[in-house]
Amino acid sequence: MLGLGTAALAGLYDEVVEADAIATVQHAVELGLRLFDTAPLYGNGLAEERLGSALAHVPTDAVVVSTKVGRLLTSEGGADPDSIFKGAPALRPVFDFSADGVARSLEDSLRRLGRSRVDIVHVHDPDDHEDQALRETIPALMRWRDEGVVGAIGVGMNQAEMLTRFARETDIDCVLCAGRYTLLDQTGLVELLPVCTSNDVAVIIGGVFNSGLLADPRPGAHFDYVPVADEVLDRAIRISDACREHDVPLKAAALQFPLGHAAVACVLTGTRSVAELEENARLVEHHLPVELWSSLRSKGLLDDHVPTPG
Repeated sequence: MLGLGTAALAGLYDEVVEADAIATVQHAVELGLRLFDTAPLYGNGLAEERLGSALAHVPTDAVVVSTKVGRLLTSEGGADPDSIFKGAPALRPVFDFSADGVARSLEDSLRRLGRSRVDIVHVHDPDDHEDQALRETIPALMRWRDEGVVGAIGVGMNQAEMLTRFARETDIDCVLCAGRYTLLDQTGLVELLPVCTSNDVAVIIGGVFNSGLLADPRPGAHFDYVPVADEVLDRAIRISDACREHDVPLKAAALQFPLGHAAVACVLTGTRSVAELEENARLVEHHLPVELWSSLRSKGLLDDHVPTPG
């Protein structure tokens, strides 16, 4: 299953006009996408507002909307000069994983989305706030789930280790793991995915292109949001060469790879336009020969125990 992430539609790195953002979301609905992921951080609330506008006339039971808690938006101090979101409101996101803070965050998100409830709420990047998230945030989300304000609860992070702890020790429904179960990085397979399988926790995979490296592996590309190291770039190029040998677009292999694991329910991709969305929709359906995976294994680019599509 393919889902749509909305960070790019809120001006991630480059500004996107509102009409294009709304058209992209609405076309995603037409193409049959059902999971739409957003967060207050994305464009300082802009992603939530645009998603809410785009889905205003879509029946609530026709889509699954997920947002996140853990950051509040404040006007104090003005806009963040280092923000990676262009054209965003002059607000500043601040971490707040307290029960009161996440309650305010959810209330603000519902207002921006124009909804009375949300299908999934993730704890967003609690890397430096692990204990407080376990002690305050998760119990608050569980209460809202019991009250029906939230359909399901999860945790979204760019690492697998802490996600594993949440999946093992708390009553969450899902995790959003970004960049840690991809063609290039299978860290999530060590503990996270087995624990999720055992505990019936659904896995949503983001960052399948690893900051764009698996879309276009070249010198100067980024991996995990920083310039790629030579050895990682070399591995990405070798993966790309193997795909080319089997006449497979690298992006198609990257998109479909995580879906080979039974625990993975959805792959999220962020797109900036209808054209990018349609490309991803085609690539996720592109036929991948089984020989591709055999080739990657024979070249030492994929371990024998890693499950693959097909």
